[in-house]
Amino acid sequence: MIIDFRLRPPVGTFLKLGIYASDERNKQLAHTYGFDAPAPSALQRSPKLMLQEMDQAGINLGVIPGRMGHFKGSITNDELIKIVENFNGRFIGLAGLNPLDYVQSIEEIDRTVLHGPLKGVCIEPAALPEPLYAHDKSLYPIYAECERYELPVLVMIGGGSGPDITYSNPQIICQLAKDFPKINFIVAHGGWPWVQETVGACFLQKNIYLSPDVHMFSPGAQDYVAAVHSYLADRLIFASAYPFLPLIESVARFKALFTEKELPKLLYKNAAAVLKLNI
Repeated sequence: MIIDFRLRPPVGTFLKLGIYASDERNKQLAHTYGFDAPAPSALQRSPKLMLQEMDQAGINLGVIPGRMGHFKGSITNDELIKIVENFNGRFIGLAGLNPLDYVQSIEEIDRTVLHGPLKGVCIEPAALPEPLYAHDKSLYPIYAECERYELPVLVMIGGGSGPDITYSNPQIICQLAKDFPKINFIVAHGGWPWVQETVGACFLQKNIYLSPDVHMFSPGAQDYVAAVHSYLADRLIFASAYPFLPLIESVARFKALFTEKELPKLLYKNAAAVLKLNI
């Protein structure tokens, strides 16, 4: 059983977003993390082949993060719901929220999560046309609504999630987790390159989960592994960041980093717990 916590299928509006804009860029990214190439299904824009690769990798469920307000394009939550419905149980969706629109964000939470099929929310403040730090006080009313219903929040902090490295500073997620203790925050990109500091934040705040995705294969990833071997085994989550990395090879390399005892938690139990899935 494997849940991939960051998987954007080659369908619909996703094909118009930056993640599919350049095969050459994606090939270079794959090489950067030590892979020969992105997934064949991503290069061929083939949903059918993607499902075959998921099966070969042992990936039962993919989590699709919504995207609203991103400077490289958005996908509506209605389309996200259709994708989830059209793939017969292979995907779970997280509602994308526009950090600049409080009213719309509250409406989307109510409509698509509380009274809809989506399982949490995704927010990417550092990727706005005019970036915000994720702990900007203007965003606190949105977080407060998520805390009211104890919804999991996927927040992108790390890697290229902002115009400079300060947008990935672990003080951001540490502050959010302290101010909203009833929210389980899942950190996409794992706070890289502030790896040691980010796993330190996880030691201090028990409602921080890490999903390093591509950065499990970056310099510094040994600190994620060391933290799992001690206190983070219940809060690190596998993600491929497809279409950037190939599914089969990502799973194999991830598995090689951890023990057989740790892997069930990292590959699906932690994801199922944070999303409140009955698996």
